[in-house]
Amino acid sequence: MGNAGGERVGVYPGTFDPITLGHSDIIRRGAKLVDRLVIGVTTNMSKSPIFSPEERIAMVEREVEALGIENASVVGFNALLMRFAEKQGASVIIRGLRAVADFEYEYQMAGMNQHLNSGIETIFLMADVGLQPIASKLVKEIAIFGGDISGFVSPAVRDDVIARVERIGRQGEY
Repeated sequence: MGNAGGERVGVYPGTFDPITLGHSDIIRRGAKLVDRLVIGVTTNMSKSPIFSPEERIAMVEREVEALGIENASVVGFNALLMRFAEKQGASVIIRGLRAVADFEYEYQMAGMNQHLNSGIETIFLMADVGLQPIASKLVKEIAIFGGDISGFVSPAVRDDVIARVERIGRQGEY
């Protein structure tokens, strides 16, 4: 269970397409709970990402650096979460919850993960009240339809998303 050196390692997995202020909040708070936080950026093609895995990893690394979090690293992965967590020496999986709708899915995933490896605990962090409605999927939809996403992502991520949307084409122009 965990790292042999007694270091408490946590994994915060996600697609981060794009990384939002909600993700940054969970990263900042999660990093306080562990000695080392590994932010796992999954390829998860089922979510139709607009950024490549390499772009998302670079984006998350930039945001973590801007937050000044010293004990976090960013690692891409394309594997079963529990295998990734084991490889990182993790004893904790950190997941963010925005609303009751997230809970049912996350509860089911935590149960399956516990079945796969009962030595790795799942910790749920409630999103900051002001950030609860933020979801990467909605951020992308708002941007694609020309809306202002500056309240949901950092200025650098906003610029990245706008540039990508310009490249792939906006919808709903009147």
